[in-house]
Amino acid sequence: MSTKVQVVFYSMFGHVWRMAEAVAAGVREVPGVEAGLYQVHELTPDVILEKSGAKAARAQFAQIPFATVDQLADADAIIFGTPTRFGNMAAQMRNFLDQTGGLWVRGALINKIGSVFASTGTQHGGQETTITSFHTTLLHHGMIVVGTPYSEPALSNMDEITGGTPYGATTLTRTDGSRLPSDNELKIARFQGRHVATIAKRYKSGAAAV
Repeated sequence: MSTKVQVVFYSMFGHVWRMAEAVAAGVREVPGVEAGLYQVHELTPDVILEKSGAKAARAQFAQIPFATVDQLADADAIIFGTPTRFGNMAAQMRNFLDQTGGLWVRGALINKIGSVFASTGTQHGGQETTITSFHTTLLHHGMIVVGTPYSEPALSNMDEITGGTPYGATTLTRTDGSRLPSDNELKIARFQGRHVATIAKRYKSGAAAV
């Protein structure tokens, strides 16, 4: 029986999408683990998306299916990705999570592995608070929270400006969004996917043996 990992993200300009692709690639490196990649619905009016250039940017990943709340119960692990909005998750992701009350009532996510990655416009734009505050929702659902340990050397890279935290992978976009995820940031994202997939597989195998 394969282990199922869902990567669920919201991206406005494509930075988190690129990170999500790297996370999913890391998941697929673990034998016997399936990776599903999903995005959450946009809430921003089209006129604003068009004016900001986000509408054209989002066309790059328009083919990725949208997540549904009910599908989360089918996963063994869920890795969420979100941009930062003033040190918190984006409203689009918050709206999606706010629809999971039915799963909470049923305890449908209890003992599933949960993990988070993010993007910020600057080095000190709240990448860590966004992830750690996101963890609160996962803990309310009874999920087992997994981060990105320092066994990944890219986390200790001091030779360049880079995202990456022990709480989850991050990327820095610049305030105008012109910076794309670096090789170092994508390496951490792939590690996160691989790390979560490995833990989910081991946990599922152990549970099946009990």
